[in-house]
Amino acid sequence: MVQLTETFLKAFNDNDLDGVLSAFAEGGIYEEFNGRESKGPDAIRVAFAPQFEGAFGQMKFIDEDLMVDPVAGKVMASWRCTLEVKGQPTSWRGLDAMTFDDDGKITHKLTYAKTKAPLFE
Repeated sequence: MVQLTETFLKAFNDNDLDGVLSAFAEGGIYEEFNGRESKGPDAIRVAFAPQFEGAFGQMKFIDEDLMVDPVAGKVMASWRCTLEVKGQPTSWRGLDAMTFDDDGKITHKLTYAKTKAPLFE
């Protein structure tokens, strides 16, 4: 599971949307830090598209910690996201709680973010 997770996280920094999507199970669920939920590859692609198309500038994720429970099929990965906002470099910390099926595919990815203010829609 460590290798699967590292490959998945690397796909983000390589701006490889297809690589990210290939890690999800067919009925996989992605929950964003704002509570929005996407299920299945088409919906997950739509959710990630703005990020991979550069809508938020060039984002990079610096891996900080990885906790793996292979018996339960769960991973907790903490990271720092770096990007520029209005020409100024900034970053925030977050983590992904992921559940994997027996085939090594992500069935559920929950993203949590530590930001200065909550995001409301």
